[in-house]
Amino acid sequence: MTLRRYLQLDVFADRPGAGNPLAAVLDAEGLDDNAMQAIARWTRLPETTFVFPPTAPGASYRVRMFSPRREVPFAGHPSVGTAHVVLEAGLARPEQGRLLQEGIAGTLPLSVDGEGAARVIAVRTPRARVVEVAEAGDARLADVLKDLAPGTLPPALMDGGRRWWLAELASEAALRGAAPDWDAIAHLAESTETMGLCAFARADAGRDYDLVVRAFVGAPARFEDAASGAANATLAAWLNHNGALPGRNGRYLVSQGREVGFDARLRLRVDEDGEVWSGGQVCNVVAGTIDWP
Repeated sequence: MTLRRYLQLDVFADRPGAGNPLAAVLDAEGLDDNAMQAIARWTRLPETTFVFPPTAPGASYRVRMFSPRREVPFAGHPSVGTAHVVLEAGLARPEQGRLLQEGIAGTLPLSVDGEGAARVIAVRTPRARVVEVAEAGDARLADVLKDLAPGTLPPALMDGGRRWWLAELASEAALRGAAPDWDAIAHLAESTETMGLCAFARADAGRDYDLVVRAFVGAPARFEDAASGAANATLAAWLNHNGALPGRNGRYLVSQGREVGFDARLRLRVDEDGEVWSGGQVCNVVAGTIDWP
């Protein structure tokens, strides 16, 4: 019997069931690539992370991330959730409010603000770049965006480690009421080697959030993401590039996931150096052990 500490979390949420689920395996030494992929396939969650002692100088811990299909170099909600697990388990302590996460994407800092259930963790995401800005009537986007009223900014292709098409819609109602054409989104993702479409809109007046986001993944699977820290970070870089950040002082709050039964809140920040920090709260849901040789 090989027992390892195992947790399931809700990330970008202040209560269970609202955010994006994550599984985390501590004490992961001894698990090879095939075993980690098998565990991730078995959990059937968007991602499962595996925590190891650090090897990079100054790192707080080392993490590997797997979707049910493959290893993931970087993703936002696994980074935030794993940092929460490490803190709860006492495997690392913040130094001057920071942790350093070692992974395939390099050693990335995370900010830690507060304690316990109210704690907010944010990861500084890999810097995103503009690949191209779409012309009006771009044929690649025609079927994806048909019958949807456009917003102010033009659609754009961004690369932040994962490539996303971004498109602003005219209103929160237009975005929340949009019915995705999955065949069109899958074709867009496959033909342009992207994740798919991240659509966004400014929040209606009086909301407790600044932006609404829906992330439609077209390949290799077809699904709407409950809450994507990486997609939102890529979007924040695009908004900053255009001088169009909502909120105040580079900080804003995103609502995502309602259309698929969740109610996540993501906290985005663009600092004075133009770096994007993506984060939020994390809830513990399941704690125990996993028996996996």
